[in-house]
Amino acid sequence: MASRSITSLRAASRKLNIPIISTSRTRIPARTLVTASKPKPYPQSSTASSTTPSTTSKAAPAPPPKPVSATPARTPIPAVSGTPLPDAPSLSSPPTLDPIDGGTDNPIDWSQSYHGLGTSAFSPETSATLQARLDADDIEVKPDGILYLPEIKYRRILNAAFGPGAWGLAPRSQLAVHDKLVTREYALIVHGRFVAQARGEQQYFNEDGVSTAAEGCKSNALMRCCKDLGIASELWDPRFIRKFMKEHAMQQWVEHVTTKKRKQIWLRKDDEVRYPFKKT
Repeated sequence: MASRSITSLRAASRKLNIPIISTSRTRIPARTLVTASKPKPYPQSSTASSTTPSTTSKAAPAPPPKPVSATPARTPIPAVSGTPLPDAPSLSSPPTLDPIDGGTDNPIDWSQSYHGLGTSAFSPETSATLQARLDADDIEVKPDGILYLPEIKYRRILNAAFGPGAWGLAPRSQLAVHDKLVTREYALIVHGRFVAQARGEQQYFNEDGVSTAAEGCKSNALMRCCKDLGIASELWDPRFIRKFMKEHAMQQWVEHVTTKKRKQIWLRKDDEVRYPFKKT
């Protein structure tokens, strides 16, 4: 019965030219999905990328080197520098002896050094100038009978023996200001050699006179240093003192102008009584 109906339908379709699809013989083809986006590349492993070189991509250029500054970086200054001051001795290296007079090329700290002490004697001519007998006209007498040589004459003897600029006094301590008295220690340096050392002193009466007293203190130290060189050594000889006082000095009664007190003083026979005294 079914076959007859299918036969009649075929006959009708031939007349109408309508294709008849058989459900039992035809197959519908499977659909194919097409995407519009491009397929993503599959990521390669790290081993594959390291072993297989890439032919399509170029190697990344190396970064340019940093420019080097022309000026070097500053080093921080230490809190304490090891470089000595110009007037201090170099402690890192021993002093270099000078073949001329036994001095040193390095600066010497004369506040502590005894460089050149007793290394050699002065020439006979220099020694004769230093130890020459004093002229009686150069010796002065204090009112209390003490003999002395003015400090300017010590300087003249040193200049005659060594020459101006070849000697000097170097302070060995700070100026000590006491009540009505100043003191300071000095060293006598001759031709770059330590010769003598002494402490000078000088009295003062008010604060305005401290600077003048400091200069007198230096002169007093010079006089004491010159004793080691034999300058005016007879002024410390008791026999010479007694002889000089007998021949060139005398005692005189005087009166003080301000206090009106009378007393006996010493002075040279060829000298006159001076202020603040007057002859009675």
